[in-house]
Amino acid sequence: MKIGIPREIRPGENRVAISPEAIKKLTGMGVEVVVEAGCGTGSCVTDQEYQEAGASVAPDAAAALGDADLVFKVQRPMTVEEGTDEIALMKEGAILVGHLATLSNPNASPSYNARNLTTFAMDLMPRISRAQSMDVLSSQSNLAGYKAVVDAATEHVSAFPMMMTAAGTVAPARVFIMGVGVAGLQAIATAKRLGAVVTAYDVRPATREQVESLGGKFLIVDEKAMKDAETAGGYAKEMTEEYKQKERQVLADHVKDQDIVITTALIPGRPAPVLVTREMVESMKPGSVIVDLAVETGGNCECAERGIVAEHQGVRIIGYDNMPARLARDASNLFAKNILNFLTPHIDAENGALNLDWEDETIAETVVTRDGEVVNARIKELMS
Repeated sequence: MKIGIPREIRPGENRVAISPEAIKKLTGMGVEVVVEAGCGTGSCVTDQEYQEAGASVAPDAAAALGDADLVFKVQRPMTVEEGTDEIALMKEGAILVGHLATLSNPNASPSYNARNLTTFAMDLMPRISRAQSMDVLSSQSNLAGYKAVVDAATEHVSAFPMMMTAAGTVAPARVFIMGVGVAGLQAIATAKRLGAVVTAYDVRPATREQVESLGGKFLIVDEKAMKDAETAGGYAKEMTEEYKQKERQVLADHVKDQDIVITTALIPGRPAPVLVTREMVESMKPGSVIVDLAVETGGNCECAERGIVAEHQGVRIIGYDNMPARLARDASNLFAKNILNFLTPHIDAENGALNLDWEDETIAETVVTRDGEVVNARIKELMS
């Protein structure tokens, strides 16, 4: 079995879907790995490192993918409509594994059928204990939460920790985290390490204990309504309009006194909910900072602009998209480990052949296309 890894060509993407460590483990199982020359440049991994780990280096994407049985990618392939047809480079009947953003782009799924590709969207990984080591959303969001705090500290006009000096006392920064998923929890932990006073908010009641375990204070809007605010899969539900009105008032009163606000609220397959309105931004002190980690799906802050640091009445709003790609080395290593953990149970250790167990929950819920059809129930529903 041969695995091909191309260079990621979507703008701003510095990650790569393989690491030297993953290559060593794959080749140790009898799998052949071919990488496109320069595919690791954005994450500071050289072709020589890949070769030393056991991979072959192909001169271009066509050579890396042309006879590959499996293709690993970070982002979904570009199509002819987007200017470059990456799908056409893949062998007919190949298997594609990556973060395919299927919930946000369900209508892109049928394009894989032109090459009869079997595709696995790692972003559809079920949230079960056994799949935690395969969860690309968690591994990448963890880094995004960390980077959000570091970026906020860079843009903020004051220090984070309390400082007792001969010239006087520097008060600690007040940091508010909105959305306590993986990114939010890492943001809380990082802000606390830097010495900030941290509060956090989420509609899901289970997150309160997590926030407090990290030393943060949980902001409560409506404790009764929160009991029905989480799906069986662990994601936030869309709340009622009555709750949203109360939420806006409580959040507005809290936000105006914060130095840093980091928003992480996402609902899979839907536009990000607006949590920070223009009026809330205008209530904050000049020099305050907002980091919007949901900017790629519309943003949690009305004043955020994708890809830049915007400014509104003295408040800086960081809207960098693809935050994990700004920590490309670690993000790539974790992404590669997620894919390795996903596929290893299905690789024959004796001959390197792939024997997929279609009854396995991690396989059944992540497969999008197979035998020329879109087979994933969630994606078919979105398409219709």
